Amino acid sequence: MKPHISMVTLGVKDVATAAAFYREGLGFPQLESPPEVAFFKLTGTWLGLYSREALAQEGGVDTAVGAGAAFSLAHNVASQSDVETVMAQAQAAGARITQAARVMAWGGYCGYFVDLDGHLWEVAYNPFLAVGPQPEAPVE
Repeated sequence: MKPHISMVTLGVKDVATAAAFYREGLGFPQLESPPEVAFFKLTGTWLGLYSREALAQEGGVDTAVGAGAAFSLAHNVASQSDVETVMAQAQAAGARITQAARVMAWGGYCGYFVDLDGHLWEVAYNPFLAVGPQPEAPVE
């Protein structure tokens, strides 16, 4: 088995509004799906959006669990200018910038925003990381 994360599902207040944010704010390609859920096929993984209440019920947890800065999601891009572009698109679509993009001590360039449902996102250019489709590792 190859360890990987195949999908990240976010519990959101309003699926349609959140889906518009990810389509328009980040340019993520949305797949056709029923109105109670939204799916985006990304390079190497999928992003799912589901109502916060339905996700909590399905997962058997309280709706207060899992929101905020308990985790962040990263969107790695190919350049510093791409970081600025994505941050501006996200803000125009309703994101709240929490840390403006800046040069980091580790040599990269990144900024942070909170999406419409309070999920923390990092938009990063990492000069040490290739962005885009990578070849599969050889099967042993």
